[in-house]
Amino acid sequence: MVSGKSVVAAIGNFDGVHRGHQHLLAATAAFAAERGARPGVLLFDPHPRRFFRPDDPPFLITAPAQRDALLKAHGAEEIISRPFDKALASLTPEAFVNDVLAAQLNLAGVVTGADFRFGKGRAGDGAMLKALGEAAGLGVRLLDPLLESPDTEKYGSSAVRDALRNGDVKTAARMLGRAWSVFGTVTEGQKLGRTLGFPTANFALGEIIEPRKGVYATRTRFDGKTCDAVSNYGRRPTVGADAPLLETHLFDFDGDLYGREIEVVFIDFIRDERKFDGLDALKEQIEDDCASARRILTP
Repeated sequence: MVSGKSVVAAIGNFDGVHRGHQHLLAATAAFAAERGARPGVLLFDPHPRRFFRPDDPPFLITAPAQRDALLKAHGAEEIISRPFDKALASLTPEAFVNDVLAAQLNLAGVVTGADFRFGKGRAGDGAMLKALGEAAGLGVRLLDPLLESPDTEKYGSSAVRDALRNGDVKTAARMLGRAWSVFGTVTEGQKLGRTLGFPTANFALGEIIEPRKGVYATRTRFDGKTCDAVSNYGRRPTVGADAPLLETHLFDFDGDLYGREIEVVFIDFIRDERKFDGLDALKEQIEDDCASARRILTP
């Protein structure tokens, strides 16, 4: 809950909590200190893109729980989530600032990118936010996009998604300021990997964006441990599976992870998914993939 003018909030969706978001959060902490308030964020659930384009395929870079943990790690002391529904989408820019930011949330101030758009039909821009906010007693700070260099595009969620769809997890990591990772609860599958001598921990990605289908060098975290691993994301065409699945073989691990939550961290792309002529050829390729992953993951 927000009490009084105690919070300066960064406004955004914060999917990925990438380096551009981290820049925004640092500026929010500084602005909050100036105003004697606590730094926080104002975000919307569901993501506005899901509201306006409900038939889009999964696109989230981070699940809400992971996003919130990252926001707190980067200084957000208050996370304010507002339902994004027809009523909110229909608000004029004036109503959004006066009724939501000032009256309902009673914020001390807001921080967002200079290219921020808000209100029905995206009618409001940064200049309007500043004028309306200050008239309503809100401090407003607008930031220019963070660029890696003058010749590069801004750090943004769209650029991270493009990199993941291309299997370029190294570029995604540079934009995120950390390796991209996903969380999931391990489910029982066909146990084909165990039959071939390579048991896997499997889970579906749900609302998380699908990376390029194929094999990756990964690390797996659970219970405070980290294991080097190799992961395959895809439909497993050799065995005729339909639903995409993330399958991870942990090196030098002998245990049961069914029903437990694990984190899979993507380090590098190895190869595209493809169909093999039988299980023997598949097993031989898995052996090669494991060797490739070990080489990549060895310091």
